[in-house]
Amino acid sequence: MPTYRAPVKDMQFVLHDVLNVSGSDIPGYEELESDFTNAVLEEAGKLTSEVLAPLNVVGDTEGCRLENGVVYTPTGFKDAFEQVKEGGWTGLDMPEEYGGQNMPYVLGTAVGEMFSSANQAFTMYQGLTHGAASAVLAHGTDDQKAKWLPKMVSCEWTGTMNLTEPHCGTDLGLMRTKAEPQGDGSYKISGQKIFISAGDHDMSDNVVHLVLAKIPGGPEGIKGVSLFIVPKFLVDDDGNVGARNGVSVGNIEEKMGIHGNSTCVLNYDEAEGYLLGEEHKGMRAMFTMMNEARIGVGMQGLSQAEVAYQNAVDYAKDRLQGRDVTGTKNPDGPADPLIVHPDIRRSLMDQKSFAEGARAFILWGATLIDAAHRKDDKDADGLISLMTPVIKGFLTDEGYDMTVLAQQVYGGHGYIEEHGMSQFTRDARIAMIYEGANGVQALDLVGRKLGQDGGKHVMAFFEMVKDFCKENSDDEGLKDFIEPLKAASKDLQAAGMYFMQNGMKNPNNALAGSYDFMHLFGHVCLGLMWAKMAKASNAALAAGTDDAAFYETKLTTGRYYMARRLPATAMHLARIQSGADTVMGLDAEAF
Repeated sequence: MPTYRAPVKDMQFVLHDVLNVSGSDIPGYEELESDFTNAVLEEAGKLTSEVLAPLNVVGDTEGCRLENGVVYTPTGFKDAFEQVKEGGWTGLDMPEEYGGQNMPYVLGTAVGEMFSSANQAFTMYQGLTHGAASAVLAHGTDDQKAKWLPKMVSCEWTGTMNLTEPHCGTDLGLMRTKAEPQGDGSYKISGQKIFISAGDHDMSDNVVHLVLAKIPGGPEGIKGVSLFIVPKFLVDDDGNVGARNGVSVGNIEEKMGIHGNSTCVLNYDEAEGYLLGEEHKGMRAMFTMMNEARIGVGMQGLSQAEVAYQNAVDYAKDRLQGRDVTGTKNPDGPADPLIVHPDIRRSLMDQKSFAEGARAFILWGATLIDAAHRKDDKDADGLISLMTPVIKGFLTDEGYDMTVLAQQVYGGHGYIEEHGMSQFTRDARIAMIYEGANGVQALDLVGRKLGQDGGKHVMAFFEMVKDFCKENSDDEGLKDFIEPLKAASKDLQAAGMYFMQNGMKNPNNALAGSYDFMHLFGHVCLGLMWAKMAKASNAALAAGTDDAAFYETKLTTGRYYMARRLPATAMHLARIQSGADTVMGLDAEAF
């Protein structure tokens, strides 16, 4: 059975050596002293490695079941959920007035990585609740917040997001679910939603669905969509759960992975619902939840790569196969361990350099969210808006690829279920699809985010990279990082310039290159993170440390990324500059 070890030390390095969170002027960050964050992360690590990780394979093999209208979660999930709730983990970064602990989002993000690595399917129950609660917090009335948030923050009641219907996925303007006004402020919701993660289960007293639907007589298409709170059980004015609402589970989807999460078909038959936000402004309210969810999904790409990598390393050190061509390393055994072979090292270094770079990237992104929310930093808000499709798309694509590499280390043993490696690959696959498929993320990045606010935010990113390179250009200890980062950043700017010069006359020139641009951008972001981590590591070594090996390892891993992974930016640029003709050259009938 696979195991999981929370990377507390690496998280502490990023939070304190690289991001210097306790020295930030973001309100609440003054509490993030190293001893405090270490205590929180150690406790989270203990819970995730000892309680949640052993249930991962249980959820995968048992799955959820629907019996007589009731959804049952896998063995052990309910007890584990109680432990998570009792520990206050579900409301770590939620407001105190609703029962949360009001910790910064960056700390919640670090904890969230551990939870997802240990058991992604399980963690989705609380993760979706967090997103739903955030939407209510941002768009609900005072009465709605008081009624729904305390029990959602504690996860006594869980939450979902209901967008997709059988005939419409990305194009939500086609939805048919209706919301009929009742004259008393409530609505009757009727329709069917599919692919609803955590749609129903036996771990909470109520499920609060956030449902997109159309009010008759409203504008056509997406402009006519509104968002509604639709509980599984009706709730009276005193907060007591009452009669069953008109929502039922039609089926549990049979999926490739995340078997421990109940992905449901939900049927709404004149279910009572309550408008959240303004009429016909449902997508604005839902995007509060979706943007948070997209960053969380990016984290899932990292989390599955991390746990798969950990197990691949263990196997590579233990499995004896062949001899080192440069000389025997295990003379007392019949063969040397796999890890002596260069191709295995390449695979492990790909995985290690991605996971550590991605961790820094996503925690940096979390500080931008904190700056936007806690100090109303408009520039930080614009920058994380730009980064969201990159975090979601690039990290999940690459994260999935890393789970495949980890599986490959096992050879045939990775393909059979005995070692559990296929679960990481299967679970990681969904992250490339839900919360907006990665092709849509790329279109959003190029079609909307690049030009947002007149291109202000992408230009700010270019300046950030340029300033870092200039400030450290004379540092010989960073030469292996600064020069590759400069080259990669120039590739990114050249790609943006190509879109400006060629996208207007033929939009397909931009759209055909959007996926490559998302990956190019992602590599530059990780390159920047590795340069920052290298600077922090050099500083620690220069100051004197009792753990020089950690920082030397960090530098070696970073050099690998800059030399072996970052040059992919040139390939992506070449593809982008080839334009749309090769992509769109065939008529549809020719396929």
